[in-house]
Amino acid sequence: MRVRTGIAVLASAIMLLLLGISPARADIYRSVDANGVVHFTNAPQYTEKPNKRSWAFYRKEIRPGESRVRPDGLLAHSYRDIIRQNARAYRLEEALVKAVIKAESNYNPQSLSNKGAQGLMQLIPDTARLMNVEDPFNPAENIRGGSNYLRLMLDQFNGNLDLALAAYNAGPNAVQRHGGIPPYEETRNYVQRVRRYLEHYRRSGDTVL
Repeated sequence: MRVRTGIAVLASAIMLLLLGISPARADIYRSVDANGVVHFTNAPQYTEKPNKRSWAFYRKEIRPGESRVRPDGLLAHSYRDIIRQNARAYRLEEALVKAVIKAESNYNPQSLSNKGAQGLMQLIPDTARLMNVEDPFNPAENIRGGSNYLRLMLDQFNGNLDLALAAYNAGPNAVQRHGGIPPYEETRNYVQRVRRYLEHYRRSGDTVL
């Protein structure tokens, strides 16, 4: 996918810097046009002519030395703390919790699938209730519930990670019925994707992106 920034906005910012004036912090917005070109700007024009463009919040503008703030308002280190606490509580590898979150929602706490799975670890309503999660869009509650459920799947399948991940995705009954990873393309791709992210987080350490 091609990417193009708001050249005029960037030029203005550079001009201010050359004049010794610090531009005010602004949020960064993203838009995809009809040709699939991605545009970024910190000054969205919601009534752009002749083609009205829909801008969506992308991320906070970060200056050197500042902590990164995610769209939900949590600092990146806050996610790390929540993940670390629940990984310890449920005897999970931190990298595994991060990998599941990455595969499930790409760290979007407001993620909602067409099957009704919600939040960072994509808990379906029945699972959320089972894990005593009242607000699945609350990052702390969601990560706690998802980590708890992941531990239950690992215990149920004797620590077999592939089967536990398949159960997390397709349900434990499907894994038991098929005697292994179900022959669902989505589930098999999911297990492989989490495995790739797991290796990435094992190498990269504390990052949650």
